Amino acid sequence: MSEWEHHSGLRAVLGEAQRIGALGRAPIDEVIRHAGAFVDALPLDTRSCVDLGTGAGVPGLVLAVARTDVHVTLVDRREKRTDALHRAVRTLGVESTTEIICAEVETLVGNPSWKGRFDAAVSRGFGPPALTLTMSSVLVRSGGVVIISEPPVELPSRWSQELLLEAEVTSWERLGAVSMFHVEHR
Repeated sequence: MSEWEHHSGLRAVLGEAQRIGALGRAPIDEVIRHAGAFVDALPLDTRSCVDLGTGAGVPGLVLAVARTDVHVTLVDRREKRTDALHRAVRTLGVESTTEIICAEVETLVGNPSWKGRFDAAVSRGFGPPALTLTMSSVLVRSGGVVIISEPPVELPSRWSQELLLEAEVTSWERLGAVSMFHVEHR
């Protein structure tokens, strides 16, 4: 296990999120292990990452703790969640590398100043797969990546060639619990 997987502050923050109903009932070890798939998939040259529909901050807070070289932007539309995220970020001591935005993702996607702003986008459970991929790719620069949580491996792929073209991604690969998409805007 990596050092960040034993981070007591991370465990406390996620435990509190679970206590107040912002995070499901899965054991914290399992939540952190699943978020580790995002950490492992994130390319080493990534310097900025957005977590869409972050909720309790998974995987974004885990990325902020594990990859202190990456500026992480957490986006959620619920003010109660973003208030809790501000406290979590202070508790974890990642204020200098973490930004929290309370907004609808659609608002960011529709604003030209957000287009292509990030090296990567991640999402654990933002919305339907096609919507998640297309919105994420708008926020990521050409040459960047989108990383999305996947259902169990034994289920068939949900990524058609038509969807990949529409989302302006050139390829994708399954990396355990996540899939990584390479963004190339036309």
